Amino acid sequence: MIVVEAALRVHEPARRDSLVAESAPIQEATRSEEPGCLVYCFAADPVERDLIQVYELWTDDEALQQHFNHPNYTAMRTMLNSAGLVSAISRKHRVDATRPVYEGGVPIAGFD
Repeated sequence: MIVVEAALRVHEPARRDSLVAESAPIQEATRSEEPGCLVYCFAADPVERDLIQVYELWTDDEALQQHFNHPNYTAMRTMLNSAGLVSAISRKHRVDATRPVYEGGVPIAGFD
């Protein structure tokens, strides 16, 4: 599994919420049209008014690469770039183990 996380800062904090709302159709299209997309979420940070948090889950490298070649990806980039981003930091993480956080109502940090 591949996790993509990003922090996008907008030039005008007052525009952030409308930008997230404008991105919703692209988010929905990515989720419904692109094989291997498990989560695709661009959301307003509840503490920092100029920040959009991005959280994506992809089944594998191939699905993520297909996303980068898809019109949804191009549409999202075009929309965000035209909005006047101040910065965009994104990272991808390859996940090799998955486990529930709670077992019997108790949070477990490890993967043993």
